[in-house]
Amino acid sequence: MLKQLFQPLLDWYQHALESGGYWVVGLLMTCESSVLPLPSESIIPLAASWSHSGKISIGIPGIIIAGALGSWLGATIVYWLARLAGRPLLLRYGSYVLITPEKIQKAENWSAHYGAAGVFVARLLPGARQLVGIPAGIAKFSFLKYSIFTLLGSAIWCSVLCWLGVKIGADITKGEMHKVIFSVGGTALVLGGLYYFFVHRHMKKKPE
Repeated sequence: MLKQLFQPLLDWYQHALESGGYWVVGLLMTCESSVLPLPSESIIPLAASWSHSGKISIGIPGIIIAGALGSWLGATIVYWLARLAGRPLLLRYGSYVLITPEKIQKAENWSAHYGAAGVFVARLLPGARQLVGIPAGIAKFSFLKYSIFTLLGSAIWCSVLCWLGVKIGADITKGEMHKVIFSVGGTALVLGGLYYFFVHRHMKKKPE
């Protein structure tokens, strides 16, 4: 039932990668890192798995580069939107581009705790990647440093997702579903733990 439900979407994505190549990866990751709820956990692993199995002609190193650049572009959009608009305008009109007052407050809480290092760390964590550009832009954090930290963190994150996609894809091909369950479950536990300790606790705190 689930396979029949998602198969048209998977077929579309595979065809898009075959025809659009790295541009598709970059565009989707741009959306993921800005304001649209497109999870990188589904964009990168699928592309890496199909690349490794030969179903698409693009290579894994290119997927990592395209993913990192797309993440940087999406993060840049958020940064400059916050920097040019400022906090008052974002609070008033941000909801029109999916930047709610709650998200702004959470992002500021995160930034108050981690400071500049948070830009790099955020690129590796769910629930923080899309938010960190808000306080960085409002505070007029150096765009050069912001870009460097974003690119480094995004490249590492895309590399991890590629490895996961290749591993899960190979286990499915071999019929070793217990390894798939272990990989998915283990990854979910790790990400859940990281989210709680680095994101959830601090986003509820008031800025110091």
